[in-house]
Amino acid sequence: MPKITIDFVSDVACPWCAVGLGGLLTAIDRVKGAADVELRFQPFELNPDMPKGGQNTIERLMAKYGYTREQVQANRRVISERAAAVGMKVRMAEDNRSFNTFDAHRLLHWAGLQDQGSQTALKKRLLEVYHYENLDTSDAEVLAKAAADAGLDEAQARAVLASDRYVDEVRQNETLWLDRGITSVPSVILNDKYLVSGGQPPEAFEQALRQVAQEG
Repeated sequence: MPKITIDFVSDVACPWCAVGLGGLLTAIDRVKGAADVELRFQPFELNPDMPKGGQNTIERLMAKYGYTREQVQANRRVISERAAAVGMKVRMAEDNRSFNTFDAHRLLHWAGLQDQGSQTALKKRLLEVYHYENLDTSDAEVLAKAAADAGLDEAQARAVLASDRYVDEVRQNETLWLDRGITSVPSVILNDKYLVSGGQPPEAFEQALRQVAQEG
């Protein structure tokens, strides 16, 4: 059976990453038996300088991209519909806040050292925590609880968060993907060769996976 390695470069703060992950997971399920898929989550920070306590999301998007409030709201409606279509929970409220995600990436790195299933479960849970519950992903309590919800050892998660473990690894991986030309997320790299950009629907990911499998 051909092997496909998928590097999913993304940020917990990115709602399109929730859309893309939902589509990708559906596609992976559809190609079972046609390919042996390894999924790895790679770090990318959209807002590395986000201050403690976060910032109102609508106001941040208006300032960052020059959008009007109406444009932001229209985009968010599209994201909510697309997320719901692939089983991802997103709640776009007026008072949503954006938060720093660096420690979430450290925790995801740790989860990836356990196994692929644990990392995937934590990624899905963190996206839900951020985009549905809108909790502060720079808060160690929030992150430790998310790890427990995903089936990981909460005490070990707390120990990671209380230390500086995986700081260097996350920084190095962030730099690696920037050096490879990744400037927006989600970016999905197949077998370190093919790039699928954006929150694509399952059909787009499935087509790409089947093409790569046939090459394999």
